[in-house]
Amino acid sequence: MGVSVSNWKLARAVAVGGARLGIKAMGVVSGTGIGTVVARRLQGGDPGGHIRAAFDAFPYPEMAERVWDTWYVEGGKPEDKPYKAVPMANFKLRRDVAELIVCANFAEVWLAKRGHAGLIGINYLEKIQTPRLPEMLGAMLADVDVILMGAGIPYQVPGVLDRFVDYAPASYYLDVVGAGSREFAMTLDPASLVPERFVPRLRKPSFFAIAATHVLAQYLSDPRRTTGRVDGFIMEGPTSGGHNAPPRDRSAFNQRGEPAYGEKDTVNLKKMRELERPFWLAGSYAHPHKLTEALAEGAAGCQAGTIFALCEESGLREDIKQELRRLAFRRQLDVLADPHCSSSGFPFNVAQLSGTVSDPAVYKARTRVCDLGFLRHAYKSEAGAVAFRCPSEPTDTYVKRGGKVEDTIGKKCLCNGLGSAAGVGQRHRWGEEPPIVTLGRTTDFIHDLIDDEDGRYSAADALLYLLGRKPH
Repeated sequence: MGVSVSNWKLARAVAVGGARLGIKAMGVVSGTGIGTVVARRLQGGDPGGHIRAAFDAFPYPEMAERVWDTWYVEGGKPEDKPYKAVPMANFKLRRDVAELIVCANFAEVWLAKRGHAGLIGINYLEKIQTPRLPEMLGAMLADVDVILMGAGIPYQVPGVLDRFVDYAPASYYLDVVGAGSREFAMTLDPASLVPERFVPRLRKPSFFAIAATHVLAQYLSDPRRTTGRVDGFIMEGPTSGGHNAPPRDRSAFNQRGEPAYGEKDTVNLKKMRELERPFWLAGSYAHPHKLTEALAEGAAGCQAGTIFALCEESGLREDIKQELRRLAFRRQLDVLADPHCSSSGFPFNVAQLSGTVSDPAVYKARTRVCDLGFLRHAYKSEAGAVAFRCPSEPTDTYVKRGGKVEDTIGKKCLCNGLGSAAGVGQRHRWGEEPPIVTLGRTTDFIHDLIDDEDGRYSAADALLYLLGRKPH
């Protein structure tokens, strides 16, 4: 769910709530940009001392202390000062960047798993490849139960898990425009970051691929297509929050300019059952009868995001969360599937909210900048090296780097906007980064969870509702 909306507090609340109710409820933390998120939490003074506790548990104390000393600000930075910039994750990672990524992923998973025996997963985007190896290593060091990945074809993930569980070097081929599919390999020897003598035997997490159609699930189930076994699938429909796969017919749009999905874009559940691997259904499944339907169709369950994004434990900024609940209660919350805003090229569901980047005036007033770079595109330079460009960076810069000016139209900086929505927005000379909010298309559940537009509810309440039980 965006950047740090599904944070460790929410994931832990879901896992603990499921255990108390006697059901399997896996909490999933968002791994997107978690290195930057943790660096900014540390610059905020680490309220509650949670990251300090996680770093104290890190198996290689020397590394954790280096990261702490680099980013921690006693008492928090002044509110009117910007965050210190985190160097972008490039094809060849700087050691300090790799160490931050490992420690941040460890901390988020460790905090989510602390004090219970429930399941915790971490979600990554295949589109964001450069931090892939250290982020998975960090999650495995914290004994993550499941790694989930979508927004692309994550065929390389199983092989990395197989290598890391033996504490052996692993490679990951970077998608580079103008280069061959296996031309540029990122490689990481885990022992080069965390000496093996500090690490207990790692446990291999399960790997669930996030897909939109049974065709991709079939592809990833073929051992000739992947580097190892995909253990299960999250089948997301186009009403899910965040990025969604484009429709088969990319030329079809509705009257609002949204991608028009048709029958070919629906999941063939019969073919999913034939794969004989667990799958979960997602996209407007936040209702008790939808869970029942999913189980009746042979699914292992369902994935729910929006209902938890609006609960008390989520990482959304409180003012934004309150306004979203209020609009949902009034039946005035509008979510638009924007086909152009994401640098990834995938449609992205955006809540239409005053004061955010969804407001044309706010979008126009923002100065274009790419200083986080999660969704940059890798391309092969004239010198034959890997270089990067982003359609949401300054247009002139993008064009000078070989990009097409038409690719920049309507592009919004999701990296900065989503960080701002989670309360870790950057402050520039021209002002503070405006937020952007992603949600699923259905919020009908809100009327069963709150009694008025100022109401609140917990993750435990959401779980009870999904099970058809009356929330507290």
